[in-house]
Amino acid sequence: MTEVRLAAISDQPLVPETVERAVEGPEYGAVVVFTGKVRNHDGGLQVSALEYSAHPDAEKFLHRICAQVAAESGLPVAAAHRVGALSIGDLAIVVAVAAPHRAEAFGTCADLVDRIKHEVPIWKRQLFAGGLSEWVNACG
Repeated sequence: MTEVRLAAISDQPLVPETVERAVEGPEYGAVVVFTGKVRNHDGGLQVSALEYSAHPDAEKFLHRICAQVAAESGLPVAAAHRVGALSIGDLAIVVAVAAPHRAEAFGTCADLVDRIKHEVPIWKRQLFAGGLSEWVNACG
């Protein structure tokens, strides 16, 4: 059964195993899980933390994109995105896709991550060492 198994936005720490379990099944030989973490640099600058903000309907956008990818691929998908203040190393996003074979799972997972990044109204504010900050993808 192809469907959105999980599409959530939360201010709580993400648990990759929860997202992975959402798509597992005996018919799938491959489960690809992508975890996006807060890194300590961007564009040559030292990043000290991130803040994610989301539009009130962002979870609806996330669910719609997951549903589109599930329908197009015929595979179960799951995604969770974090909002709020995050530290270096914290998980910002977890996406999982299950498929009979790895190539389908990898391709679909990459597509889903790209679409979430570009289509879900979640904005990132990078806080740099020294006190500067910058909004990333603030135009949506």
